[in-house]
Amino acid sequence: MLYSLHIENVAVIEEADVDFHSGFNVLTGETGAGKSILIDAINAVLGERVRRDLVRTGCAQAQVFAVFSDISDAARARLAEAGYAAENDTLLIERTIRADGKSTCRIDGKPATVSLLREVGAMLVNIHGQHENQSLFDVAKHLTDLDRMGAYDAVRETYEAAYHRYCDISRALKKLTTAETEKQERLDILHYRINELETAALVAGEEEALEEKHRFYRHSEKIADYLRRADALLNGDEEGGACAAVNEAAEALRHASGLLSTLSPLSARLDTLMYDLEACGNELADAVGRMGFDEQDRERTEERLELLHRLSKKYGTDAAGMLEILEKSRSELSQIETADERAAALRADLDKAREETVQSAEKLTAARKTAAEGFEKRVAEELCFLDMPRVEFRVSITQTALTVRGGDHVEFLISANPGEPVKPIAQIASGGELSRIMLAIKAVMAETDDIDTLIFDEVDAGISGHAAVKVGIKLRQTAAHRQILCVTHLAQIAARGHHHLLIQKTVKDGRTCTTVLPLDAEGSERELARIIGGGVTDATLQAAHEMRTEGQKE
Repeated sequence: MLYSLHIENVAVIEEADVDFHSGFNVLTGETGAGKSILIDAINAVLGERVRRDLVRTGCAQAQVFAVFSDISDAARARLAEAGYAAENDTLLIERTIRADGKSTCRIDGKPATVSLLREVGAMLVNIHGQHENQSLFDVAKHLTDLDRMGAYDAVRETYEAAYHRYCDISRALKKLTTAETEKQERLDILHYRINELETAALVAGEEEALEEKHRFYRHSEKIADYLRRADALLNGDEEGGACAAVNEAAEALRHASGLLSTLSPLSARLDTLMYDLEACGNELADAVGRMGFDEQDRERTEERLELLHRLSKKYGTDAAGMLEILEKSRSELSQIETADERAAALRADLDKAREETVQSAEKLTAARKTAAEGFEKRVAEELCFLDMPRVEFRVSITQTALTVRGGDHVEFLISANPGEPVKPIAQIASGGELSRIMLAIKAVMAETDDIDTLIFDEVDAGISGHAAVKVGIKLRQTAAHRQILCVTHLAQIAARGHHHLLIQKTVKDGRTCTTVLPLDAEGSERELARIIGGGVTDATLQAAHEMRTEGQKE
């Protein structure tokens, strides 16, 4: 529910803090005191479009902060999906509107988009005005409203599963039965690709070995010179090399260690070095002997590398990747060549899936019609209570093409006068009738609607007397299941509020300011007296006291 509201520099409201409570909250005040501005501020923090003139004259920006508590599971899930987590079961939403018309939004201190704010706001609050309704007049939502009222989730889920299966098979069949020219073109491409890659006889990792061999052939003369020089220095010629010199040194040190034992470790180290040098000399001599140059092998290596480089550039990957492409191409070719057989099987599956979907849709339609009958009956009862026994409410269900939501178009229709045909709710012209019809529908839906806060802006338009009493009673009853905020001019409605807020206009330092004051029982009765008689007298106070006492009993 909406727990509190903080407003800064919004039109005539310089600064205001408003605390709301569960149950029925009524807001009253003189005409022009700023009641509509308060609703505008709430709309702003819910992500609705704002006007630049909402910013108080002379101020750089306006700000609205709203704290919500006990938010619904649906709102919590959507916030979590967007990366916001409501802590301690509360949610802070901020909206800043600059004088140039631009605005910024925050959820729990983190930047947010207006679209997300609007989406989440619609899950938190539903605002109803005299000539507008955020969900009731949206025909696209009537089906959702009816499904929420009806206890047939299992039937709907069975249909959705059948419909998704039908769509999956249909897409698979469509993909399989592409145009014959496209099919032949694809076959030509696959045959060419497979032939090219198979002819190449690719081996994963062969590029590295070929690159190494290519480097050898490119630098073979230098490598041979370096090897011969190293061999001469190590193995020597007639005069001997490093190996012979180290051998003589080792022999001399062995004799010396026989005379002086402390030289034995050094002698052993030199012996080890001599053996290592001899082994290196032998390997080096073998390497020199193997330095043959095969011109044909060099040409084959260069040709193979050129082929691999060309294919790698063409397919954008190495030999291992091209082998994967080859395997996928073979698989796709096999699928296309066997497409006729698989298409026949898919057509059979599609016929079966279509039949199952149609049958599930018929069951869903039947469930909706049953729910619609109960809905119509309950709304009629509410309308009768609201002194509108002759108003006819109907749920129109007509057949449409199958979609994920079924094969039904649902729309709420109304006839305000006996003998007149039912029409869409949006075409009802009378403000008083419209307000009570809307209230009757929302009262029925309140127990299943997952929106916790309902705001009625001048729901009393066009009504008075006994009808106003009934509207007040119904709002108080509905508030047993939801938080209700109601802007009203009628004492019959205001007297039944659990909480009473007074919106009043004052002049401060030559400027008009609006404040919002919570009223106790005495303050509420004085405000009711003003509404009843235009001024506060003993007579109007007595009437207000009696009206409020009676209203609080209901």
